Amino acid sequence: MADGATLNNPHPQSEATRGRGTARSGVEGATPDTVLASAPSTTSWSPSPAKGGGGFDVHAARAQFPILSRTVNGKPLVYLDSAASAQKPRAVIDALTAAMEGSYSNVHRGLHTLANETTEAFEQARETVARFLNAESPDQIVWTKGGTEAFNLVAAGLAQSLKPGDEIVTTQMEHHANIVPWSMLRDRLGIVLKWAPVLDDGSLDMAGLAALIGPRTKLVAVTHMSNVLGTVNDVRAVADLAHAAGALVLVDGCQGAVHCSPDVQALDCDFYVFTGHKLYGPTGIGGMYGKRAALEALPPYQGGGEMIATVTEDAVTYAGIPHRFEAGTPPILEAIGLGAALEWFMAFDRQAVAAHERALYDHVVARLSGLNWLRIIGEAPGKGAILTFTVEGAHAHDVAQILDRYGVAVRAGLHCAEPLSKRFGITSSARASFALYNTVEDADAFVDALIKAREFFV
Repeated sequence: MADGATLNNPHPQSEATRGRGTARSGVEGATPDTVLASAPSTTSWSPSPAKGGGGFDVHAARAQFPILSRTVNGKPLVYLDSAASAQKPRAVIDALTAAMEGSYSNVHRGLHTLANETTEAFEQARETVARFLNAESPDQIVWTKGGTEAFNLVAAGLAQSLKPGDEIVTTQMEHHANIVPWSMLRDRLGIVLKWAPVLDDGSLDMAGLAALIGPRTKLVAVTHMSNVLGTVNDVRAVADLAHAAGALVLVDGCQGAVHCSPDVQALDCDFYVFTGHKLYGPTGIGGMYGKRAALEALPPYQGGGEMIATVTEDAVTYAGIPHRFEAGTPPILEAIGLGAALEWFMAFDRQAVAAHERALYDHVVARLSGLNWLRIIGEAPGKGAILTFTVEGAHAHDVAQILDRYGVAVRAGLHCAEPLSKRFGITSSARASFALYNTVEDADAFVDALIKAREFFV
């Protein structure tokens, strides 16, 4: 879709696809705004993300999350596990309820009113994601059921052209979702998987990364923000290195999309993967931005309805992007919920939100400084508000369970990043991750509970 184009036909029909039925906003009686009842409606495409107003009121934001008013073990809930999955604001809850109660049908396949309304809301959510990431066009956003499926989509597509000895470069700080698909290609195809090292402070060794990229490199897969270290990588610098060698760049934005205000055009990445449940949206929805040329070069990931142009007994032709990658009935309600989450999120000044989260992290670190029984994993400059740590003489699972007695929810284990744990010589760690709804009171409750927890292991 060209910049500035209206959404009168967000899913245009060709002669080949007309039989599936495609909704249009001009159809009489279609009211997608009733489906996205709690989210602002967008009627035209804008290539730039919405800019929030100045300042950030954490208490006003927090009040929009019903779950945060509950207690756990008789204590006020202190939720510090948002890097695993964020809580949901009322806007998302209401949007999902409205979609189920007021206007629901399958998308792209009917000409009746409910099908038109639901398709419009579904495609409007795609447009919202495109604005959020500053994509050139909404049709460069592919829906998947989460970040993991997006990685596998790219892996399946690349597998059609990779040859033994071709190389994929990744890093020691990656989530398993950005490791296992490439490892599977190594086992199946005989490609070479190379690992860029992580420095002692949790920074990516850029010189080490550059040394690994060569003429056989086909893809560089790197996280925007580490889910364990909080390290924010210079993705544009990585992209420049990779593109100079003729390689593609895939960015894991599952954390970065929440905390780094990504602009995919400025980052110059070929693929940017995101997931909904960390972005204050539902589970079961995520997706990927791709440059048009990169997406068009990928063969379809799965076969079935929706992803086709024609099917005969002798041949099948495929739909264009993004629908060629979206076989079957998509996660309709989940996409609508994610659209509502992003409209809600983009109303905030995101720089102010990031500053708030970082202030909470700094406050906690200041209070914990000088404790010789605590080890912080990852202290790279400019890192995000993720505190991963170990307690001397205690297993991380025990630490997390004791903190839960005080109503404090943290993560414990390997955090789906086993190579990184090995790099730092640990078998498990605990992780407190801060989100826009956390307060100084949350931060202090966490520190107080952690100091009390230590007493169990002395």
